[in-house]
Amino acid sequence: MLLKNLRDEIDATLARDPAARSRIEVVLCYPGFHALVFHRLAHWLWRRGWLLAGRYVSHLGRIWTGIEIHPAARIGKRLFIDHGMGVVIGETAEIGDDCTLYHGVTLGGRLPRRGEFGQKRHPTLGNSVIVGSGAQILGPFRVGDCARIGAGAVVISEVADGLTVVGPPARPVPRRGAAGEGKPAFLPYGIPGDIPDPIARALSGLLDEVTGLRARVAALESEPAGGADGSAEARPLAAPSNGADDTERLA
Repeated sequence: MLLKNLRDEIDATLARDPAARSRIEVVLCYPGFHALVFHRLAHWLWRRGWLLAGRYVSHLGRIWTGIEIHPAARIGKRLFIDHGMGVVIGETAEIGDDCTLYHGVTLGGRLPRRGEFGQKRHPTLGNSVIVGSGAQILGPFRVGDCARIGAGAVVISEVADGLTVVGPPARPVPRRGAAGEGKPAFLPYGIPGDIPDPIARALSGLLDEVTGLRARVAALESEPAGGADGSAEARPLAAPSNGADDTERLA
């Protein structure tokens, strides 16, 4: 079973990385695969109560690969860690099947409050989640199946199934395709090439509104002073006043 799982992880690397040319290249040259081998052994030791041995094997894996995975973390099948340098996976983190992590990703936790020590404090990733390079997912919440976390995103709250989030702090972007269309295609770094920028979209809307207001002001300024038909409006003239009348009004 262990050998079959390792073969599946090698095949997952070949399927998602166009630079991988052969299984032997993945086995010899891919730190993400090496980190998983170290973690499988460290996790096996940790579950059997050999905590120090598990932490030591995990530490050796960190030195060898630059990827730090706590031996208590739970990782599903066919995880692909691309490049991998700087990836940190915390103690209570959980990762589903067919996920992809890029370099610099952190599955971190928050400081436990009083009475919460020993409870879950790291995120849970569903199946087929892609996390772009430098993304930080911080806290004990769930990232749904097929979610996409853009590069550099800072995620501090739950992400729904199939949702794409970008930016610090992370914000959702419009979904592509029809609802219920099935499993989405693999997206390198978690984002499509034509992903909209929410800030740029808001600024574009403001510029369009300013352009429309300028056009209206210009149209109003171009009209004749007396109105649109060019005729001056007749205004009633005040009757001249004399001093006697003014005196009577004051009395």
